[in-house]
Amino acid sequence: MSIIELKVPEIGESISEVTLSQWLKENGSYVSLDEPICEFESDKATLEFPAEVAGIITWVASEGDDLEIGALVATIDTSAAAPEKGEVQEQKTVIEAEKEEVKPPEKDTYAKGEPSPAASKILKEKGIAASTVKGTGKDGRIIKEDALKAKAETEKEIRIEEKTVSSPIVNNSSFSRKTSTQKMSRMRRTIASRLVNAKNNTAMLTTFNEVDLTEVMALRKKYQEQFVEKNGIKLGFMSLFAKACAKVLMEMPDVNAQLKENEILYHDYADISIAISTPTGLVVPPVKNVESLTFAEVEYKIKELAGKARAGKLTLEEMQGGTFTITNGGIFGSMMSTPILNAPQSAILGMHTIQQRPVAVNGEVMIRPMMYLALSYDHRVIDGSTSVTFLVKVKKLLEDPITLLLDI
Repeated sequence: MSIIELKVPEIGESISEVTLSQWLKENGSYVSLDEPICEFESDKATLEFPAEVAGIITWVASEGDDLEIGALVATIDTSAAAPEKGEVQEQKTVIEAEKEEVKPPEKDTYAKGEPSPAASKILKEKGIAASTVKGTGKDGRIIKEDALKAKAETEKEIRIEEKTVSSPIVNNSSFSRKTSTQKMSRMRRTIASRLVNAKNNTAMLTTFNEVDLTEVMALRKKYQEQFVEKNGIKLGFMSLFAKACAKVLMEMPDVNAQLKENEILYHDYADISIAISTPTGLVVPPVKNVESLTFAEVEYKIKELAGKARAGKLTLEEMQGGTFTITNGGIFGSMMSTPILNAPQSAILGMHTIQQRPVAVNGEVMIRPMMYLALSYDHRVIDGSTSVTFLVKVKKLLEDPITLLLDI
C-alpha cells in the first residue's frame, strides 16, 4: 500500500491560512489525477484543490476547518485500482440501498419545529403555538399543510375561547425566541478586519458633490444601439464613471497615490477597483490601465470580473492591485453614503441612486436626473482642496461627456 499525503499548497505571499469550505469528493471514493477534491477559501478568493495522484481518498480535515499552509488535508491510497464504470454504478446502488436500510437517527436542525412563512401566518392568525404542531416537511419544518391540519383540529376550541374571553390576550407562546449562530466565512472575516484597519489606521474624510446626468443619459440613449451593434455590449454608467475618474487621476497623481511607510508611491496608470457584491461578501477586483482602454473594453472587463466574482472563480492575480476604487451603492437604492477606503489605496468614489430632482438651470427650475457623489480619501496623502478639485473635475466631465470622449 502506498499512501500519499495531500497538504495545503503555497497560494500567495500574503496568505498563511485557508478555510476548507467544501469537499468535492466523497470520503473513501476514487479520485483521478488532477481531479478537484475540495475548495479552499482564502482571504481573497475561492480555489479548487486538485488531487496530486489517483487513488482512494481519505479525509483528514473537515469542512469549515481553518488550515495553515502545509497542513494535512487528506491522504490517497495509490495502490487502489480505478473501478470500472459498471462497478462504480454497482457501488452507488449498494451505497444507496444501505442508506435506505439503515437510516441514521435524525439530528435536530434549525429547521426542525420552525414554520414556513405560509404556515407561520396561519398559526399566528389562529393563535396556535408552533411548538404544539408536528412538522412533516424537510428536516422537520412545519409546512402549510401541517398548519391547516392544526387549524382544523383546534378551530372548535378557539371559537369557544372567543366567546368566553372578553378582552384580547396576546399569546406569547407563538412568538419565536430562537437564535442561531453561524461561523463567519474567511472572506467575511478578512473584509471585517480590513475595514476596521482602514477606519483605525487612516485619516479618512469624505467630501460630497452632485452631478447632473442629463447629458450622459442623452448620450447613451442616442448612441446605445450603434454601440451595441459595433461592440456587442451595452454602454453602461460604470465605464463612463471609470473613464472620467481615470482621466482626472492622470491629471492629479496625489489621488492615485499610496502611502508606503514614510514614502508616497505614485502610479502612472489607473488600475480602478470595481466593488462587486457576491453571496460571500464584497470583492474589489481592479480593471487595469483604465486610462488606456476604450469604453467597450472597460465594459467587457467589468462584466468578466463580475461574472467570475459571483461564481467564486476570481483568481488571486485578478484580485490584487488597484490604485483607486469605485463603488456603486445606487444599485441598491442608496441615496448617500460615506464609502470606506480600500487600503492601501488613498481614495474611493461612491456612486448613488439617480433621482429626478428640481434644480436651478440658468435661472430656471428644471427636473433633472441627479446623483450624489462621495469621495472618501486619506488626508495623510490627499489635501482637502485636492479632493474637492478631483470631484469637481469628475463632475464636469460627466456633465459634458463630449469633452471626455474627445479627451479635452
